[in-house]
Amino acid sequence: MVPKRSVISSFAKKEFFHIIRDPRSLVILFLMPILQLIMFGYALKMEIQQVNLAVIDFNRSLSSHHLIDQFRGSHYFRPFYFDGSIEQIETLFKARQAHAVMVIPHDFNRQLQRHRSTPVQFIVDASDANAATTIRNYIAQTIRIFNQSHNRIEALPFEVRSTIFFNPDKKSTYFFVPGIIALLLVMISAMLTSITITREKETGTLEQILVSPIKSYQIILGKVLPYIFLAFAIGVIILLIGIFLFGVPFRGSIILLLVLSTLYILTALSLGLMISTIARTQQVAMMIALISTLLPTFMLSGFIFPIASMPEILQYFTYLVPAKYYLFIARGIILKGSNLMHLLQPTIFLLIMSLVLLVISIRKFEITLED
Repeated sequence: MVPKRSVISSFAKKEFFHIIRDPRSLVILFLMPILQLIMFGYALKMEIQQVNLAVIDFNRSLSSHHLIDQFRGSHYFRPFYFDGSIEQIETLFKARQAHAVMVIPHDFNRQLQRHRSTPVQFIVDASDANAATTIRNYIAQTIRIFNQSHNRIEALPFEVRSTIFFNPDKKSTYFFVPGIIALLLVMISAMLTSITITREKETGTLEQILVSPIKSYQIILGKVLPYIFLAFAIGVIILLIGIFLFGVPFRGSIILLLVLSTLYILTALSLGLMISTIARTQQVAMMIALISTLLPTFMLSGFIFPIASMPEILQYFTYLVPAKYYLFIARGIILKGSNLMHLLQPTIFLLIMSLVLLVISIRKFEITLED
């Protein structure tokens, strides 16, 4: 009788050589995630820079120039004078020549010298609601700085001081990079293992397995092992790129993150194996793996959209998305320095999900062998 360990290792070696000889797998494994990380890392940002701010200055005083210079001095705005009327503002927005308009009234300087309330009108293009909210916050921040420089803050019965933990500069890159890592790990891992069984079907080697006394779990484990190590390696690479290229701070335990990332990778590999037992061709398997990982991770994991803001029925579906739990883990360890006790719940969910998917994959493969 052949030892179980040698059977598993022989399948693992065979799968590893398949990967090396297959240029498509090598490109998917190494080049694609690195390019996607760089592309997503620079493209996915909530900050808006160089906002075109049209200025209608009815005052034309030194004070109004100081206000305009305040906006020009920030790295958010690019103010320019607009000599048209207020009625022409809509045309500015339609032509995409401005994102916002500042209207300075005739008596701006006089009211400012008398320390009276001086209304300055801001009109924002809200065709993009998220961008409009961000621009409005930038405007409020710039006006607050201008008021402080002119001692125009009235005495309040109390003073509000806010402290921002973990991301004081409010850089969206810190939020998105762990999400990109979660997306790439689940997508690459699932796509790679989704073609393992279907490749055997297409090449006709599955019939040889049918007549052998090898157990189905030995085949599954042998096929999964190489991808665990390879996906772990690419995970380390994209993690290092995310930290050093995008300057994301790392405040937690690197060992804990690597261990829990391995659990997440195992979950994704098990999902890919389950797909591989269902699909008949490699192309179909990779397409199913792409759809079942990319869309749920983007839409339902909290990667971009907060889960709390989703309709209640969609929030129940998020429990089926592995990336949701890994995002809690990755953001917790990287940004907050969380330990295992803080992350016990998402870790348990990931462990259960990986075991369930692995058992389903083995059972589906057994049915395939019996058929």
